[in-house]
Amino acid sequence: MTLNSTPISDTKSQAIDIQSVISLVDSDMTVVNQTIVSNLNSDVALINQLGAYIVQAGGKRLRPVALLLAAKASNLEQLETSSDQTLLAAIVEFIHTATLLHDDVVDESEMRRGRETANEVFGNAASVLVGDYLYSRAFQMMVEVGSMRVMEILSHTTNQIAEGEVMQLINCGSADTSEAQYMDTIQSKTAILFEAATRLGAIVSKQARPVEDALAAYGLHLGTAFQLVDDILDYTADASAMGKNVGDDLAEGKPTLPLINAIERSTGRDKELLEDAITNASRDNLDIVLAIIEKTGSLAYTARVARQQAKLAQQALDVLPDSKYRTALMLLAEFSVERAY
Repeated sequence: MTLNSTPISDTKSQAIDIQSVISLVDSDMTVVNQTIVSNLNSDVALINQLGAYIVQAGGKRLRPVALLLAAKASNLEQLETSSDQTLLAAIVEFIHTATLLHDDVVDESEMRRGRETANEVFGNAASVLVGDYLYSRAFQMMVEVGSMRVMEILSHTTNQIAEGEVMQLINCGSADTSEAQYMDTIQSKTAILFEAATRLGAIVSKQARPVEDALAAYGLHLGTAFQLVDDILDYTADASAMGKNVGDDLAEGKPTLPLINAIERSTGRDKELLEDAITNASRDNLDIVLAIIEKTGSLAYTARVARQQAKLAQQALDVLPDSKYRTALMLLAEFSVERAY
């Protein structure tokens, strides 16, 4: 697939080849991955073992990719990747991985990306402590960049992620969670790290504040769209493709947008069943829950909200000159809502 893209429509377009996006920063991501491995090296054997396990888990590393693409798209006169860019990309991935380690412990998750979670293999205590190590190591790496602005952004980001995690914990088992509350939660918990990544891409390429703010808005909307599609996939995706069990959010008592919207649109016994499912944190009636969510049009509604967020992400790129890197960012927004995993 060539790197040509039109803004997202309300109907599904041809499948996006995400590799065509990632390929633009392949050599940079090789350096990022090397930086990740070298900075996971510790005198403590368990850190090395668990670190190797999570690195081998793979993933597309979309946050580092978005940072690198934002840096290149906003400064076409200087496309050579700096060491600060790759270091910041590795830092963002460290923070993301730390959140995953902690999330899986809190959620008592058993599967991620098609294999056992680190807490299943190494235990909860080891996962929490290595997650703490990754956070602290990320801040050590930030010092190497030598920028108070970078420290300010990433310290604020990690703090807000923690707040988002607590907000999600408070909402667990609550059938009264509103759409507005949920959107606040996912922007704090998930989207803000995308926002930080793309803002840092602008900062490291020394862009003016309007460009920085526009790329930050792109990241925030991209991350929001990405999480909303995760919400949909939790109820609809094939477990083997998704790499975790269908209905995990329901089993963890998480009121995500499809369920929140379905509760708002339901009455009588259907409404009671949905409220009981989230309150009791059980997938026992998953088939019935799925039928109600489908009947109320709540999956379609969530998809529309995700598409709106992806469109806003694309519109934020209007400040950038046309280039293959800007097109790649456009495609990344489209991929966020068209993916099946």
